[in-house]
Amino acid sequence: MSSEGRAGPARVQFFVGKGGVGKTTLAAATAQAAAEAGNRTLLVSLDQAHSLADVIGIAAARDLVSVTDTLDVLELDTLTLLENRFRSLAAVLAAAGSHDHGAQLSALEPEELTGLPGVQDVLGLREIVRFATEGDYDAVVVDCPPTADCLRTLAAPAMALEYIERVWPQHRRIVALLGSDPRLVMLVTLIEQVVAAVGEVREMLANRAKTTVRLVTTPERVVLTETRRTVAVAALSGLRIDAILVNNLLPHFDSPAGHDDPGVAWLIRRRALQQRVLAELTASAGATVILSVTRSVTEPVGWADLGGIARELYADDTDAVAVLGKNPPAVRVGLESGAGVDSVYTMRMYLPLVNPSTLTLGRVEDDLVVGAEGVRRRVRLASVLRRCVVAGAELDGSDLVVRFTPDPQVWPV
Repeated sequence: MSSEGRAGPARVQFFVGKGGVGKTTLAAATAQAAAEAGNRTLLVSLDQAHSLADVIGIAAARDLVSVTDTLDVLELDTLTLLENRFRSLAAVLAAAGSHDHGAQLSALEPEELTGLPGVQDVLGLREIVRFATEGDYDAVVVDCPPTADCLRTLAAPAMALEYIERVWPQHRRIVALLGSDPRLVMLVTLIEQVVAAVGEVREMLANRAKTTVRLVTTPERVVLTETRRTVAVAALSGLRIDAILVNNLLPHFDSPAGHDDPGVAWLIRRRALQQRVLAELTASAGATVILSVTRSVTEPVGWADLGGIARELYADDTDAVAVLGKNPPAVRVGLESGAGVDSVYTMRMYLPLVNPSTLTLGRVEDDLVVGAEGVRRRVRLASVLRRCVVAGAELDGSDLVVRFTPDPQVWPV
């Protein structure tokens, strides 16, 4: 695909959801809608149980496949990517080091590194960054692994950086870089390249104007709890969920007058329950857009079926890959009242659908540690809040509001 005429990085959408909810199908339908609207689009799978090719109706997509003039498809094998990258790394280090040292590195098998925290996931996300920034695409639609694995994948950049800093902190790497051992110099250089690559991934994920997450779910009471948790965890991680796509809604049924068919009656009751779940989700979703798709009579496969789903999802000429709904900043800080040492400042964190009973707060030096749904995030405080103490916290709609008051001992007179 030509990159002529496109400015800036591509828009990136990550499709997440529990296995079996139709995540891959709706990702493919979105990519098709984007491509048919003239966007040069890449549909890529990070799910190692790849099913993109089956949904689209092509033989395979382990290598980049051009389905149309504006749509490419790829099932990315991150394990193979990890093995190939490590072979290259081992060869470089072996060439630069002593014979014994090189022999030890060359004797390692690529599979021995697959257990390192987040490495495989970071490599996959780094490929997404490359696709989004090289200029070939206007939109990159990513079919992610099932929910738990996906949240781990999207958290991998932070986890990898924490691991590197814990095992070999930056100040010690700098000392090694200034030393005379060429092997250490090369190793530090390579690690710094990894840190830089992870930084690029974090920057992409934090770009709320270009990168969004779309959560695919079904209108079932048992699934609603996981939907709430996923939205809250994504928001806590600073990710932008711009839409929840509710799949498999039953169509409207009218029971024929005078005809008491148990099957039709069951469908009517089940649809009523689905509508109640949908209404509850809509009422508590904050700025997140809710879109829905009616259940297909047969399993949707191929271009025609995907087109029908796309038209139902993105009606009225909606741009399928635009950021939908409002886009509030992840964290907002402001003065609520008072002046000087009598000031009250607020830090608002967007946390839709969070379970209040799971919220925790802590303070570690200049960071606020916020916990929800079993996940914790360290948020660097704005400079004015670092001279304050926490005065209280509450949920206000979709916002966690933390109030701060100046610490007289460090507040300037």
